[in-house]
Amino acid sequence: MDWRHTDGGLGFMLEDTTQVALHASLTGLSKRQRVIADNIANINTPGFLAGRVDFEDALRLAVQAGDPKDTELTTARSLEPTREDGNNVNLDHEVLSNIDTGLRYQTMLRATDDKFGLLRSVIRG
Repeated sequence: MDWRHTDGGLGFMLEDTTQVALHASLTGLSKRQRVIADNIANINTPGFLAGRVDFEDALRLAVQAGDPKDTELTTARSLEPTREDGNNVNLDHEVLSNIDTGLRYQTMLRATDDKFGLLRSVIRG
């Protein structure tokens, strides 16, 4: 565990591998939600290629290496087939991906809340 000063002496932030991994997950999922929203907003834009955010494999490798701070978020354009207008956004895929991402985000929030709840319990004795 690493105690880091965060506010000029008024408090500390407890940071460990689990907390860093949870933060990286929330960051990646948040980025994915923004990209999905951008995809849906551009569903009728000729030539627009859907974006995809990938971070799970990088996070897994970083956790295995012991430093999830090294997690890299990658955003790439989809190589799926395009319509006649050159756009490849598939609304069904985007909606399902958005639901999946939202559920994963809620799970990571719950895990973060549970972790801090455990820490509160330990501190209170």
